[in-house]
Amino acid sequence: MNEPQRSRVLPDGGTETESGDDTGRSEDGGSAAAASADADDEDREFAVALDVLPQGRPGDDRPQYQKSPIAYALGEADFRLFELTLADDADRSVGDRIAIEPRADDVSRYREVSHDDLTHNAAAEIEYAVEQIVEEDERRFVDFYNDAEPITLRLHRLNLLPGIGKKLRNNVLDERKRGPFESFEDIADRISGLHRPKEVLVERIIEEIREDDLKYRVFVDRRDD
Repeated sequence: MNEPQRSRVLPDGGTETESGDDTGRSEDGGSAAAASADADDEDREFAVALDVLPQGRPGDDRPQYQKSPIAYALGEADFRLFELTLADDADRSVGDRIAIEPRADDVSRYREVSHDDLTHNAAAEIEYAVEQIVEEDERRFVDFYNDAEPITLRLHRLNLLPGIGKKLRNNVLDERKRGPFESFEDIADRISGLHRPKEVLVERIIEEIREDDLKYRVFVDRRDD
């Protein structure tokens, strides 16, 4: 017969359930499970959905029963564009984060596509998706200002950002020697004339996604180039 379970409050505010088999400990309202989920996310590659087409790809003339739902998405890690083939029962919406490596259960396959392959709605959603990615991983993009290095003797990576010329570039380089930037707000406060550090970075990322003939790409990694 199972022994009755007893609970007691722990010093840190969590609870511990005691039973005959010494199992059932739960602290901080399930924070251990949440931490495990976060760790799993760190090992996965995600993309943000730009458009979801339950009836399949536009221009596909096959009978409907032969077509699968698809989604167009933007990779979070390197801003590559993807077409995802979804399961028939997939319930996805624009803005969703979808695991592509390893694939989510409702993604049967995916392939890299170009900007020209996107639907009009997907192309229009890129700006919002880039902003979402940058805002949710601010530290990563603030560190671009901390770590950017020269490309050539005459061109610095900072100069690729819209509106950043020699003067602003030198101001950033001088100021970061005094201490790393901690946030976009910190950059704006410390660099006179650079009032929109997040926005100019987002603008550059969008340009790299849309333009095929750029000589330098800092944020977008196109594997088929």
